[in-house]
Amino acid sequence: MKLTSSLALCLSIATSLALVTPARSQQISGAGATFPAPLYQRWGVEFNKVQPGIQVNYQSVGSGAGVKNFIQGVVDFGASDAAMSDEEIAKVPAGAVMIPATAGEIVFAYNLPGVNGIKLTREVMAGIYLGTVKKWNDPAIVKANPDLMLPDMPIQVAYRSDGSGTTYVFTQHLSKISAEFDDKVGTDKSVTFPVGVGGKGNEGVTALIKQSPGTVGYVEYGYAKDNGLSMASLQNKSGNFVAPDIASARNTLGNVQLPDNLRVWPVDPEGANDYPIVSFTWLLLYKKYPDAAKLKAIKEFVNWGLTDGQSFSESLGYIPLPAPVVEKAKFALSTIE
Repeated sequence: MKLTSSLALCLSIATSLALVTPARSQQISGAGATFPAPLYQRWGVEFNKVQPGIQVNYQSVGSGAGVKNFIQGVVDFGASDAAMSDEEIAKVPAGAVMIPATAGEIVFAYNLPGVNGIKLTREVMAGIYLGTVKKWNDPAIVKANPDLMLPDMPIQVAYRSDGSGTTYVFTQHLSKISAEFDDKVGTDKSVTFPVGVGGKGNEGVTALIKQSPGTVGYVEYGYAKDNGLSMASLQNKSGNFVAPDIASARNTLGNVQLPDNLRVWPVDPEGANDYPIVSFTWLLLYKKYPDAAKLKAIKEFVNWGLTDGQSFSESLGYIPLPAPVVEKAKFALSTIE
């Protein structure tokens, strides 16, 4: 009788524990670009409120490391501001599907106390990173900014030290507008600049700018905005100076025709009001996932990001995807299995 009672008690306790212990959550791991990291991390938090059984962990390691981790299969998804090349895709045994998830601007952020609204010509943009424009009161800068009191101060240049899609997009634009830059530096996720100091991630370059007066660096708009950095107006192909903001980025994206493979960069947009350095940033998904539960969770998360998740873009400094881009992205998502 005592044994039977003890067994009944144990069964009762086990049943109670089963009722109160939540099912194990589905974990999704991602890593890559620092450019969209604040948005992807916000997505993870907000999506978990909608789907408590799915937890998304995104590590901001840079596009180069993100692509490498994705190819090696150590993450469930990667992220890069430089869409994978055909050669990189060929290295992924499970195949790869690239989906544009958001877009943003790359800005020239600078630290010049008391100097706001500086304008940079195309020649000066390239010259700063070639090391040929060395001071803030260089005649070429003064000419474009006759109303500003520019200091006789050396220009300190900050750049990304890690493999970066932001660097890829930035150098792609400078190579397009300057034959000298294209010849001496070129376009890649990691390049050798003839001048400057490197910082890891958008976070590292932002920190370098904040701590050293006279410094200029290229970072994603949201990082500059959130850290209160001054941002230059850049001269576009039409010759107009355009300040970075959501409206000017929308102008640029509005003229982009997305191809079937979803890889496109508006390298040097032609619109009169287009901000000149705008880029999509991509989620990297495997064509095939052997784990059905993980496949389902990833599809739900990405679909949510392409729809409800876009509502968090503007507050963090990103551009919500145009409707035609969302439709093409959702179709690409439907092809993974």
